[in-house]
Amino acid sequence: MQPQQPPTATRTTVLPDLSNTRIAFAHMNNAGLTRAYWLFRVIGTPWLTALGSGLTKVALALHLPVKGLVKATVFKQFCGGESIEESLRTARNLAKRGVGTILDYSVEGEDDKEAMDRTAEETLRTIAAAKGDPDIPFSVFKPSGLVRTDVLAKVSAGEQMDPDEAAAWAQGRKRVERICQAAHDAGVPLLIDAEESWTQDAVDDLVREMMQRYNKERALIYSTVQLYRHDRLEFLRGELDRAKAEGYHVGMKLVRGAYMEKERERAAQMGYASPIGKDKAEVDGFYNDALRLCVQHIGRMGVLNGTHNETSTLLLAELMQEAGLAKNDPRIHFGQLLGMSDNISFNMAAAGYNVVKYVPYGPVRKVLPYLIRRAEENTSARGQTGRELALIIAERKRRAKA
Repeated sequence: MQPQQPPTATRTTVLPDLSNTRIAFAHMNNAGLTRAYWLFRVIGTPWLTALGSGLTKVALALHLPVKGLVKATVFKQFCGGESIEESLRTARNLAKRGVGTILDYSVEGEDDKEAMDRTAEETLRTIAAAKGDPDIPFSVFKPSGLVRTDVLAKVSAGEQMDPDEAAAWAQGRKRVERICQAAHDAGVPLLIDAEESWTQDAVDDLVREMMQRYNKERALIYSTVQLYRHDRLEFLRGELDRAKAEGYHVGMKLVRGAYMEKERERAAQMGYASPIGKDKAEVDGFYNDALRLCVQHIGRMGVLNGTHNETSTLLLAELMQEAGLAKNDPRIHFGQLLGMSDNISFNMAAAGYNVVKYVPYGPVRKVLPYLIRRAEENTSARGQTGRELALIIAERKRRAKA
């Protein structure tokens, strides 16, 4: 008679409830919830968004007194303040709910040397603010805020630069190097955002150089991979292979992507194959396969799961449990934008995971291009806007019954 074998232990996967609106909106009073409701109603209506964006641009150009209205509505929803000091108050409030802050200087569309020097200095100030502050676990910059986009495009294409362009490239490199050195000296992990595909190769090469230099012991410098591109999963595998061979760590922020319409239009106009996946299902597959790859190689990585997608959020939580990783493993963070997907951010934080919010800031007039882009992206992503509204409506009903 064979001895009886003990039953095989089964691991039960327990995932956070991302539909808990009480936790998601505990930071909002009824007036704030009502403001968010009407704001997402407007954003979910394309013609209203287009009209409002156009009128706001005209009003600010004519110096009409609309700053207060903008600041009290869309700015209040999506931005932390006009300065680092104002944004730190937002950071402290987020920290009370277990959510970290990424100070994101969100002035866009300034492509001259003086503006880029100002952006570099402001980024250095965010690093100084983050140093030793557990409420601000990352700093960030957008490469096109430090290097001219036409120069990034030429470098990416391997084209010859004229003396002015070569000088601009050298200046941009110095800004990036100075910021990465400051992040290393302060011990502050640094996220470097992604750009359009025709400028991204230059960014990838430069960020890889910074990772090789500063990521010897841990992931400190982070690149960004936009997984709506059909070549990015293979790119990620290549980055991991190189890091393993050369003995450094890969820092990577995963996003689905931010320039889909622009990418497809340019590809059609110029007659080359679109770099974007054929449909949402394919892109979701790229993204979730990237999460699996990252968890498999977490000993060589730092990962920021930058998504508003609930399925991908819970998938990473499940993968972490299956791999025996702690919820608060310092190599893994979940990230969303301020003012969006609070059901993900605050429920994941309440469950013990590392969560951060991008907190854009800057003068209202200068941040307006960012705000208009954010409104237009939400309009095009109708499913996202609908989800935000549904959650807000559910919470309003819950409070009414309480």
